[in-house]
Amino acid sequence: MAKKDIHIGTSGWHYKHWKGPFYKEDEKNKNFLEVYCQTFKTAEINNSFYKLPSKETFKSWASMVPDDFIFSVKASRYITHMKNLKDPKGPLNNFYKGIEPLGDKVGPILFQLPPGWKLNLERLNDFLNHLSKDYRHTFEFRNETWFDEQIYDTLKEHNSSFCIYDLKQKTSPKETTSDLVYIRLHGPAEDPYQGEYQKKGLKQWAKNITNWKDQGKEVYCYFDNDQNGYAPKDAVRLIEMIS
Repeated sequence: MAKKDIHIGTSGWHYKHWKGPFYKEDEKNKNFLEVYCQTFKTAEINNSFYKLPSKETFKSWASMVPDDFIFSVKASRYITHMKNLKDPKGPLNNFYKGIEPLGDKVGPILFQLPPGWKLNLERLNDFLNHLSKDYRHTFEFRNETWFDEQIYDTLKEHNSSFCIYDLKQKTSPKETTSDLVYIRLHGPAEDPYQGEYQKKGLKQWAKNITNWKDQGKEVYCYFDNDQNGYAPKDAVRLIEMIS
């Protein structure tokens, strides 16, 4: 599995309840990232959605991982949920400055939009015009009104990715709008972030990912079913199916 083509990991890594299922029972919490990167070469930073970590924290994380490790970063909910992408210039600049200490270990930036916010093409288009061309971006639309050809076309115009996701036993459209394919697997159960994926389902994702790679796409896939350490377990199984 070539690094430049496919990246598989989990959304977050600092879970105490992964002791036993993934980390050793006596593993120190401060060592989680160093242990995590012995298995995976990418991780999605999820806590940045709630509060952007300090530059010192980002710098520390970057120093703990190998040179070829990649962090995808979830953008602040201030941008997506409080401002609904409105007046993005200042908040985006602050966010970009905040993640600079990650250096060349920064991968895609994820914008997860709130489930109650319906399609707003004008707002999205304005927001896309403010994005830095130094980064790659993906959008997870939690309201189904955004599953619209106008949205896909707009994302294509700006070379931004439509985030494909699986949540509450529903899967979003498998649209590809740029050379980046970004997948979030939130768990197969009715309740989000729970349950273990079955072999049949993982095989289908492996097939999809391989097909996208063969089309020249770069694929990122993160498991978010952190219950009982299912996320790292499923991520390892998917890597083995593709390798």
